Amino acid sequence: MKGVLLILLSLWFIWFPVSSSSLKPKVINIGALFTVNSVIGGAAKPALEAAIDDVNSEPNILNGIELKLVLRDTNCSGFIGTMEALQLMQSDIVVAIGPQSSGIAHVISHVVNELHVPLLSFGATDPSLASLQFPYFLRTTHSDYFQMYAIADIVEYYGWREVIAIFVDDDYGRNGISILGDALAKKRAKISYKAAFSPEDPVSKINDLLVEVNLMESRVFVVHVNPDSGLNVFSAAKTLNMMSGGYVWIATDWLPSYLDSREAVDSDTMNLLQGVVALRRYTPDTDHKKRFMSRWKDLKYKESSGPGGFNSYALYAYDSVWLAAHALEVFLNKDGNVSFSSDPKLRDTNGSTLNLSSLRVFDGGQQLLQTLLQTNFTGLSGQVQFDQQRDLIHPAFDVLNIDGTGARRIGYWSNHSHLSIVPPENLYTKPPNISSGSQHLNNAIWPGETSEPPRGWVFPNNGQPLRIAVPNRVGYKEFVSKDNSPQGVKGYCIDVFEAAIKLLPYAVPRTYMLFGDGTKNPSYNDLVYQVFQNKYDAAVGDITIVTNRTKIVDFTQPYMESGLVVVAPIKEVKSTPWSFLKPFTKEMWFVTAAFFLFVGAVVWILEHRMNHEFRGPPRQQLITIFWFSFSTMFFSHRENTVSTLGRLVLIIWLFVVLIINSSYTASLTSILTVQQLTSGIQGIDSLISSSELIGVQDGSFAYNYLVDELNIARSRIVQLKNPEAYLRALNLGPKPGGVAAIVDELPYIELFLSSTKCLYRTVGQEFTKSGWGFAFQRDSPLAVDLSTAILRLSENGDLQKIHNKWLKHRECSIQINQEEENQLDLSSFWGLFLICGIACVLALTFFCYGVFAQYRRYSPDDEETELEEIEPSRSSRRSIRSTSFKNIIDFVDKKEAVIKDMLKRKNSNECKQTGHSSNGQASSPT
Repeated sequence: MKGVLLILLSLWFIWFPVSSSSLKPKVINIGALFTVNSVIGGAAKPALEAAIDDVNSEPNILNGIELKLVLRDTNCSGFIGTMEALQLMQSDIVVAIGPQSSGIAHVISHVVNELHVPLLSFGATDPSLASLQFPYFLRTTHSDYFQMYAIADIVEYYGWREVIAIFVDDDYGRNGISILGDALAKKRAKISYKAAFSPEDPVSKINDLLVEVNLMESRVFVVHVNPDSGLNVFSAAKTLNMMSGGYVWIATDWLPSYLDSREAVDSDTMNLLQGVVALRRYTPDTDHKKRFMSRWKDLKYKESSGPGGFNSYALYAYDSVWLAAHALEVFLNKDGNVSFSSDPKLRDTNGSTLNLSSLRVFDGGQQLLQTLLQTNFTGLSGQVQFDQQRDLIHPAFDVLNIDGTGARRIGYWSNHSHLSIVPPENLYTKPPNISSGSQHLNNAIWPGETSEPPRGWVFPNNGQPLRIAVPNRVGYKEFVSKDNSPQGVKGYCIDVFEAAIKLLPYAVPRTYMLFGDGTKNPSYNDLVYQVFQNKYDAAVGDITIVTNRTKIVDFTQPYMESGLVVVAPIKEVKSTPWSFLKPFTKEMWFVTAAFFLFVGAVVWILEHRMNHEFRGPPRQQLITIFWFSFSTMFFSHRENTVSTLGRLVLIIWLFVVLIINSSYTASLTSILTVQQLTSGIQGIDSLISSSELIGVQDGSFAYNYLVDELNIARSRIVQLKNPEAYLRALNLGPKPGGVAAIVDELPYIELFLSSTKCLYRTVGQEFTKSGWGFAFQRDSPLAVDLSTAILRLSENGDLQKIHNKWLKHRECSIQINQEEENQLDLSSFWGLFLICGIACVLALTFFCYGVFAQYRRYSPDDEETELEEIEPSRSSRRSIRSTSFKNIIDFVDKKEAVIKDMLKRKNSNECKQTGHSSNGQASSPT
C-alpha cells in the first residue's frame, strides 16, 4: 500500500509541478533604523508606516506577500545605532531603510556590507558615503555634493569671493564643507575660515565661535548643521547683532526641514531668521504628492494630529519603501530566493555574549542590490531612478528666502541648468545652459530688510588698518617717495590711490609702510612676493603688471600705460652734395629709370611709322628716344604723338610721372628742412645683436625680461639707480663705465628725456605693452572695487589732472628720424608701374597684330622671284630667311602712308587682272 502511495505522489508532482509562487514567503521583513525623536525621524516614521500599509493594500504588487516593518531607534548615538543595527539584522531583513545620520550610516554600512543587506538611506547625505567602500549603501535622497555646488553657484551669482563655513564637526558637516570648498575653488572663490563645533556644545561656546568669525573680513556665512540644534547658531548671531545689514546667511536644507516640520513657527523664531537664504530639496508638485499631503494630518501613525511634522524627508522615506517593494517583486519574479545562511566569520569567541552567530547573510543580497539600481518608477519625490554613480537622477533644490512670517521661493537650482526661476522639470527637455548670462534668481530680502545684495565683506574688525607697502625709491620720486607728512608718502601713484579710495562707498583704514632701505630702488618682485606672503595687505606704487606677478597676487585695473623702450645717444645728420638722391631707394631709382627708357621705346615704336618727328637716321632716332623719355619727367617733351595707342601710353605714363615727381619733392623737402637724427642703435633687435652694454633701472622687471625673454647675457646689463646715473652712462657711451643704450619703461623715459632737454631719444618701437596697477592679495574684493574706482577717475578726467600735476614735462619727439624712414621704396609705387607696364604691353600687342595683318596683305612676290633668279641654286635656306626677316624690318620701317598706298595699288591691280581674265574667257570659241 505504501508503495502505491509513493507512486501516486510521484506521478502527481510530475503532472502537477509545484509552482514557484508556492515557495515564496508570506511575509518579508524590512528594517528601519533612525532616530525617531528628531526633526527628520518625526517625519519619516509615519511616512514609512503609511507606505507599508499602501504596499500591502495594493493587489498589483508582490502578489499578496506582506511587508513587515521592523523599526529600531538609534537615539542620535553612534554606539546605540550600531547595537540596534546588529539586533535588527537578527530579524532576517532583506532591506534596511535609514539612518538619517551620516555618522551612523558610516558604521552601519560595514554591517550591511558583511551581511549583504541593501541599505536605503533617505537622510544620510554625506557625499563620502557614495564611495566604493560601501557597495550596499544606496541613497534615496540627493547627496550634499549637489547642495554644495548649488551654494557655490549662489555665491558666484552675487559676486562674493569668500565665505565662512559654520558646521557641525562630524562626518555630515566635515565632508559636506569639504565639497563646498572644492565647488567654490572652481568659481574662483574660497572658504576663508572653517568654524566647527561639536553637536553637544552649549550655546555659550557657539557664541564664542561667532565672536571670533565676526572679527574676520568675510560677511558671508554658510551654516551646515543638524536641524535639531541649528537654531542655536542664529540665536547667538542675533545676540551679537550679526543678523543686521551687511551680513549674508546661507543655510543648507536643515533649516527648511525644521520650519516645514513645525505646524506653526513662533514669531520669535522667525525674527531670528529674517533675510536668511536656504536650500530645500525640490520635489515636483504632482497630484500624487498633493493627495499624500492631504492625508498627512489624518495619518494614524503620527503622535499628534494636524499638518505638523511633515518635511521633504517624509517623501523620500515613503518612496524608499516603494523602491524596495518594486525591486522585491522583480527579484521574486526572477526566481529570487529569500534565504539566509550563516557566516563562518561571525562566531562568538569564548565568553562572548554578543551572539554574533545569530547574524545571517542574505543569500540574494547582491541580486536584489542590482535590481534596486535598475528600478525606475515615479514616486512622491519625483522620478526614482539611479545613474551610473548610484545617485538619484535630476538633483534639484528650491532656493528660499525667509522674510516676514515664512519662506519665499526666489528660484530653483538643478544640476541641469543651475540657477533658474523656471521649475527644473520644464528645463530637462531643453539643452543644458549653465552660462553666467542664463543664471537668474528673483530679488531677495537680506538681513537688515534691504533688497540690495550685500557686498559680502568688510575690513577685519580687529583694530588693524590695511597694511600698504610703498617702494622707497631713489630716483624718479615724482611717482612715489618718502614724505614728512602724517601720511608718510607722496607722489603720482599715491594721489591716484587716494583718489580711488575716496570713491569707494565705505571707509578703508590704512597705513603706508615703506619698502626698501632708501639707498637703492627695491626689488619690485620682492615687494609683490611680500604681499603674497601676507606681510602686507597691498602694494601701492609704480608696479608693473607682468605675468609672473599676476600668478601670486591680484592687480587692479591699470592706471598708467607702460612698455619698454630703448634710449640711445643720437647725432644730427648734415646735408651732403648727394642729398638729392636720398628721397628714393636704389631699387626705386633703377626701376624708375628703366621705365623711362621702356616707355620711350614703346612710344617710338608706336609713332615711328606715322609720325615724322620719330623718323630719321638711326643716330637721330636713338637720341629722340632718350630725349623724349626723360623730357616727360618735366612735361617738356616737344614731340607730338599722333597714334591712338601712343597717346594712351603717354597719358598713363604722365600720370605715373606726376605721382613720382610729387612724392620726390615732398620727401626731398622733408630731408632738407627737418632736422635729421641718427643713432648707431636702431632698436631692440640691433641692441640684441650687438655686444654693447645695456643700462636698466635698478629693481625694474626689465632686467629679468632682457635675461629671461631676450637671452641677453647678464654681463652686458648695467643696473642704474636714478636719472643722473642714466645721464653719466649715456655720456660715456661704450667707454668703461658707460652704456650704449638704456632699456626702461616709457613713463620713466619721458621724464628722463624732459630732464635732459631732449638730448637723447628713443630708437625703434615700444617692444612690450603693459601697465601699472596696485597689487592686493589673491581674491581680495578691494582689488575689484578699486578697479571700478580707477575707471571712474579715468572717465571723469581726474586721472589726467593728477598726471598733469606730477608728470607735466616738456614734450620730446619720442623717436628719432631715420633716413631710411623718409626714403620712398618700390613697395609704394609698384602698383603704378604695374598699370603702366600692362598698358605698354597691350599697346605693343595691338600694334604688332595690325602690322602683321598688313604684312600678310603686302606680299612682294616680284621681288622674291627676281631674287630667286639671280641667286644661285646653292643658296641656303638661312639666306632666304635672312632676306625674309630683312623684308619684314623694311616693311615695318616704311611709313604708314606708303604702306597704305602700296596696298591700295595692289588691290587695284588685282581687280584689273581679274577683269581681263573674265573678258578673255568670254571671247574664246566654244
